[in-house]
Amino acid sequence: MDLQTIWFILVTVLFIGFFVLEGFDFGVGILLPFMGSEDNDRRTVINTIGPFWDGNEVWLITAGGAMFAAFPEWYATLFSGFYPALLLMLVALIARGVAFEFRSKHDNRTWRSFWDWCIFAGSAILALLWGVALSNFIRGVPIDSSMQYAGGFIDLLNPYALSCGLASLFIFTLHGAVFLTLKTTGELHDRAMGLARKLWAPATILSMIFAGYTYVATDLFQRLGVNPGAIPIFSVLALLSVIVMLKKNASGWAFAMTAVAIAFSTITIFLGLYPRVLVSSLNPDWSLTIYNASSSPYTLGIMTTVALVFVPLVLIYQGWSYWIFRQRLARDSKLEY
Repeated sequence: MDLQTIWFILVTVLFIGFFVLEGFDFGVGILLPFMGSEDNDRRTVINTIGPFWDGNEVWLITAGGAMFAAFPEWYATLFSGFYPALLLMLVALIARGVAFEFRSKHDNRTWRSFWDWCIFAGSAILALLWGVALSNFIRGVPIDSSMQYAGGFIDLLNPYALSCGLASLFIFTLHGAVFLTLKTTGELHDRAMGLARKLWAPATILSMIFAGYTYVATDLFQRLGVNPGAIPIFSVLALLSVIVMLKKNASGWAFAMTAVAIAFSTITIFLGLYPRVLVSSLNPDWSLTIYNASSSPYTLGIMTTVALVFVPLVLIYQGWSYWIFRQRLARDSKLEY
C-alpha cells in the first residue's frame, strides 16, 4: 500500500468521524425548534451537544488540513470550484457557533428565539450541502485538462446532488433525534422518540431514492467490484433496523445503527471514487486522482509520522470527553448554553 492510498484512507476516516459525530449535532440543531416552545426545553436540548459540538468540528478542520497537505491539487480545485457553496457552509458554521454562545447572554425571549432559529438554519444548510458536495464528487463536475473547475454554482445544484442533499438532511436529523433519546429524560425523551419514529420513514425512502439514482447516474457501484456492493447493503440493513430498535426503546442500538448507516454510506462513496478524488464530467481522463493530486512522497512520509503520533492522542481525548459527559439531562440540569 503506497502513501497516497494511506492518506486517502485517512481522509476517508476523518470524514466518517465528522459525519457520524457532527451529524447528530446537525440533527439536534434542526430539531431544536420542534422539541418544545419553553426555554427550559430548548436549553436542555442544546445542553445535550454543548460539550461536544465544537470538538466534533475538529474532524472537519483536520480533514481539510489533511486534504491540503496530502492532496493539494484536490484541495485547490475543490475550494476554487465549490467556492460559493463552501462560503455558504462557512457562514452557516459561523452563525451556528455564534448562536450557541450568544443565546444565553440575554433573558429576552425574542433574543433567544432568534439564535435558536440561527442554530436551526445553520444546521439544516450544512446537513443539506454536505450531501450536495459529496454527490458531486462521484457524479462529476466540469474539470478541464489543467485541473481547473470550468463550471458555475448552478452546476452543483443538479437533481442528483439535490437528492443526496435531501437524503443527508433527513439522515442527520434522524441521527440527532435518536441521540436525543439517549441524552434526555421524561417528556423530552418521549418527544424525541416520537420524532425519531416519524423521521425514519422519509429518511429511509430518500436514502433508497438516492441509492437508485446513484446506480443509474454514476459508475460508483460498478467500480466496487460487487454489484450493488456489500458495504452499501450493510448500510441499508443498518438503516432498516433502526425502526425495530426504536420500537423496542433500544436507543443505544438505534443510535449505533444510524452511525453505521452514515459511516458505511461514506465508505461506499470513497470506495467508488478510489483512486479518484474528484471526477471530471468533461473527460474521465481529466479526473483528479490520489496520484496526480498528491504531494511529494517526502511530504507524505513526514505527515504519516506526525499523524501516527497525534491522531491517537486526539481520539483518546475525545473519547474521554464523551465519557465524562455521558449522563442524561433533564430540564433542571445546571449546564447552560
